[in-house]
Amino acid sequence: MKLNCDLGESFGAWTMPVDSAMMALIDQANIACGFHAGDPLVMKNALARAKAHNVAIGAHPSYPDLQGFGRRSMQLPASELSALIQYQVSALAGMASLFDLPLSYVKPHGALYNDMMKNTELRHVVMQSIAEFDMNLSLMVQATNQNETLQKEADSYGISLLFEAFADRRYTDEGLLTSRTLQGAVLTETEAFEQAKQLIEFGTVTSSTGKTIPVDADSLCVHGDTQGAVEITRQIRQLLS
Repeated sequence: MKLNCDLGESFGAWTMPVDSAMMALIDQANIACGFHAGDPLVMKNALARAKAHNVAIGAHPSYPDLQGFGRRSMQLPASELSALIQYQVSALAGMASLFDLPLSYVKPHGALYNDMMKNTELRHVVMQSIAEFDMNLSLMVQATNQNETLQKEADSYGISLLFEAFADRRYTDEGLLTSRTLQGAVLTETEAFEQAKQLIEFGTVTSSTGKTIPVDADSLCVHGDTQGAVEITRQIRQLLS
């Protein structure tokens, strides 16, 4: 299983201090494209770090929501949302070309990611948006009991999927993520490592009510803004090694 992290999420005077340390520990970096966080210099610095550590890069587009860090849902026409996604992906792909780095995949951020997982029509807008690029991009989605169905949907657009699980987020009984508005939605450092260990060793998570849920994932995510993210990721890296 690979390790991924959402990075490049500083913006202006607001600095996310974990990028350098995390980049040395992960396999895949989901780099913000400016609509929830990140700016041209932050993106460029993140790409330079990714190249230095031989980390695969993915675009991390979101709703246009700097004030809410991309964690608020928006109702947008399909044509507008598609253009917004493609604009962000293009920005990162263009910056990556300066480093001779290929863009490998797209992982929507925050509310766009959660909405995509729950809304078939929205998910298809995202898939179509990615399919229109001539870069052989994959789409990173949450691993659930619907993996096979989701891959069939993606097949119709000619794209592949990367399925991810989350070390630092609590799961619902339905196998989705508990809303960040609820207490305990983000796991403590100890809880996150134990959940990661369970995912790696058994391919399961334990939900908020104690239900054991199978999760077939290709990659494991630790969010860069989770308390103790670097130490959590370092422990997981040792476990994988």
